[in-house]
Amino acid sequence: MRHSWRIAKVFGIDIKIDSSWIIIFVLFSWILSANYFPQRYQDWSRGLYWIIGIITSLLIFASVLVHELAHSLVALKQGEKVRSITLFLLGGVAQITEEPKRPLREFTMALVGPMASLLIAFLFLILSFILRGISEPLLASASYLAMINTVLAIFNLFPGFPMDGGRVLRSIIWKVTGNLKKATKIASRVGQGFAFFLIFIGILQILRANLLPGIWMIFIGWFLHSAAVRGYDQVMVQSLLKGVRAEDLMTKNFEAVTPDLSVQSLVDDYILKKRERVFLVSDKGSLKGIVCLEDVKQTPSDKWPETKVGEIMTPKEKLEAVSPNADGSQVLNSITTKDIHQIPVMEGDKIAGIICRSDILRFIQFRSELGV
Repeated sequence: MRHSWRIAKVFGIDIKIDSSWIIIFVLFSWILSANYFPQRYQDWSRGLYWIIGIITSLLIFASVLVHELAHSLVALKQGEKVRSITLFLLGGVAQITEEPKRPLREFTMALVGPMASLLIAFLFLILSFILRGISEPLLASASYLAMINTVLAIFNLFPGFPMDGGRVLRSIIWKVTGNLKKATKIASRVGQGFAFFLIFIGILQILRANLLPGIWMIFIGWFLHSAAVRGYDQVMVQSLLKGVRAEDLMTKNFEAVTPDLSVQSLVDDYILKKRERVFLVSDKGSLKGIVCLEDVKQTPSDKWPETKVGEIMTPKEKLEAVSPNADGSQVLNSITTKDIHQIPVMEGDKIAGIICRSDILRFIQFRSELGV
């Protein structure tokens, strides 16, 4: 199971590292310490190779963090909310709560990341000139970091959605056509084409006996293809929810259960008998949280008799309520960004209804089947 850990907070943004980051950090450190630096600088000690390799790897990911911070700071200046930046297997990702509402905003937000990487590359290049004749190991690290940040900037500028270059392309098409869905479709197709090109190059590398680079290229291509498809799907979902309000999605009929009720009893006596999916959790009339069918499905069935509802519910403190007039895409965004399964619809101090993730998916499916 993947986890992420918060390591810092910068400008109010949580900085996290995903468990997959450890894999790529170890891999980068090994490549630099056991291959790259030993091949170019043969008179260093083994310990020095590893010291410089690890320091360089850390600075690579610090550079990726600055790249993502550049995106995030522009988003904050434009009035968007940025919840976190997470470093993971293929670099980093900023969790921005909403997509830019205008083409120019997306253009600026997308372009600033590669520009930040180019600036970092330039600074390391200057540093490498300064370090000549002073320290060969530090010179080697600075030169490598100048090169890798240049590569990062150029790679991100390729016009394949959802990379930065793809978002720049989408913003330009969006500005010309005035149609975000059409712009996303074109940028997504270009992104998928670029992904297939990377996969093809990876296959050629394997056929030429370059196994590790080939596998890595295929993996990146597969990841980019999946991201391009998801990016277009996300816009399609938002278009299906356009004009839909929270009260159109919510469930109005719900009962209350106690937090000490077993999950098995919840399934047998409430979900199966009453054919309902959402329940308030209260204790002596006080609201403690909400439990939904999705919460139950996250718990192994053999653990149901011994697991209490209070252990699987979404507690009151973590609930992010919306009003009945809230836009459907806003509701979906709240559920996905906070990684919750349900959200209450509040009318003043009273709960008017509850929206589960499954309610939104079912609504989208109905509208899609009807061609609405």
